[in-house]
Amino acid sequence: MTSIEVRELTKEYGRTRAVDRLTFRVEPGRVTGFLGPNGAGKSTTLRLVLGLDRPTSGGATVGGRRYATYDEPLRQVGALLDAQAAHGARTARDHLLALAVSNRIGAARVDEVLAETGIAAVARRRIRTFSLGMRQRLGIAAALLGDPPVLILDEPANGLDAEGMLWIRELTRRLAREGRTVLISSHLMTEIAATADQLVVLGRGRLLADLPMREFIASRANPRARVRSTDSDRLRAALNRAGLLPVPGEGGLWTVDGARAEDIGALAAREGISVLELTDEQGSLEQAYLHLTSADAEFTAKEV
Repeated sequence: MTSIEVRELTKEYGRTRAVDRLTFRVEPGRVTGFLGPNGAGKSTTLRLVLGLDRPTSGGATVGGRRYATYDEPLRQVGALLDAQAAHGARTARDHLLALAVSNRIGAARVDEVLAETGIAAVARRRIRTFSLGMRQRLGIAAALLGDPPVLILDEPANGLDAEGMLWIRELTRRLAREGRTVLISSHLMTEIAATADQLVVLGRGRLLADLPMREFIASRANPRARVRSTDSDRLRAALNRAGLLPVPGEGGLWTVDGARAEDIGALAAREGISVLELTDEQGSLEQAYLHLTSADAEFTAKEV
């Protein structure tokens, strides 16, 4: 198995506990979104998984082994933590060649990932001339270099244009379909919502949720339904008696917060009210995430 397993992971910096007895597992064959407010401990956790920092207690393994024990780690784990880390005086191809040689990866693979990430045409340009989006693609190329079964990507869509964001979305989904383990940390809710199957959410270093995407949204977003009837006045009165406050909209549709379609359907049936349209309005990942993490955000703006 190529899963990432985190067990009772704790990291303290002086008197500050950045990661607090964290336990979760990232499975192959799906994209796992890694979410949390600023200061939640996401970056620290990734650094601990990749052996860039030592835990105070607990541990993390990839494929059942600590990352530091792999002789050729790029063949096991591809990681993007900081796209700005590449040496600006090197060309993109030389940067990847240096990584390839250190892990006994052939030069042909360098050319493959340059083409796959769309930067083959600028392969011999100095990295310092690259835009943020080009550096991001280079970082992803480095992560793909060893054709690894595990990918750990921190803000992979950062700096990418609309085409690039669609590309990274399709790439990560394809990698998961191939049976790889894909962990993506991001603040872009729209990208996580369009990509992830599973969510791991942190708050102040602690695990707040580890759930499938649909289950997470359903458990945190307030129910809301939309309904249209041939007798709006009777329907509104019946909803009011049930303690619900329908809000009128376009085309005769009413929006009802705090109720599901099945509840409204049953109420209308009891009252003998005809219903022409009835549907649940899906909650968003952003709504569910904010509902869960509102008390765990370290930095919040004051209302004015």
